[in-house]
Amino acid sequence: MIKFYTNENVPFDLVEELRKFGYDVLTSYDAGQANQSISDENVLKFAYEQERIIVTLNREDFISLHQQGYKHSGILICKDDRDYKGQAEKIREFIVNNTQLIAGRLIRIKKQNQKGYSAQVFIVQEY
Repeated sequence: MIKFYTNENVPFDLVEELRKFGYDVLTSYDAGQANQSISDENVLKFAYEQERIIVTLNREDFISLHQQGYKHSGILICKDDRDYKGQAEKIREFIVNNTQLIAGRLIRIKKQNQKGYSAQVFIVQEY
């Protein structure tokens, strides 16, 4: 079962969209860890201990932690974009179509121009 942990910068609308797909999503608010200035390292450690994939908008810091070799159950970096349903659908599509475990992997969901589309679409990029 896929379980997520969202840090406090993830909009609740995205959390709700992920929950609509049946995912177990624990927020930093649910865990009593919001508004406490908890370091990103400790956020990542908490998610790892809970066997949850971290979902965040904090691209730079979590890419850095990943590159430094911190253990994690997976990192999903989302875009600050009000198309929460589109992002949640792209996350679900990635998980459903991906046979590899996400543990230790960093995945970024971002928007980009794609040939054949009149507007930018969400894509998956792995680091």
